[in-house]
Amino acid sequence: MEIYVGNLAYATTDEGLKAAFAAYGEVTAVRVVTDRMTGRSKGFGFVTMPDATQAQAAIDALNGHELDGRTVRVNESQPKPREERRGGFRGGDRGGFRGDRGPRRETRW
Repeated sequence: MEIYVGNLAYATTDEGLKAAFAAYGEVTAVRVVTDRMTGRSKGFGFVTMPDATQAQAAIDALNGHELDGRTVRVNESQPKPREERRGGFRGGDRGGFRGDRGPRRETRW
């Protein structure tokens, strides 16, 4: 089961997050999400635990409790809604259909 952990302190590391969850069972993967440009934590992460019972025990125990000075939010990870996923150049005017701006006008010199 993949678990979302929000409101993490910027100083929280993968190792610190793993230690908090390992008290409740086997942890197979941990990732604190970081900004690509700065390398700084974005304040949330994910923990993977193979046993659903142990994962639920960790969620129940850690949700709303303090970790590295911050009260964390812990729940089962949900996939992003389809409309929030982005990729490529989909926004803006990239040619083709011109929307409500009407037909192109010829420029005469």
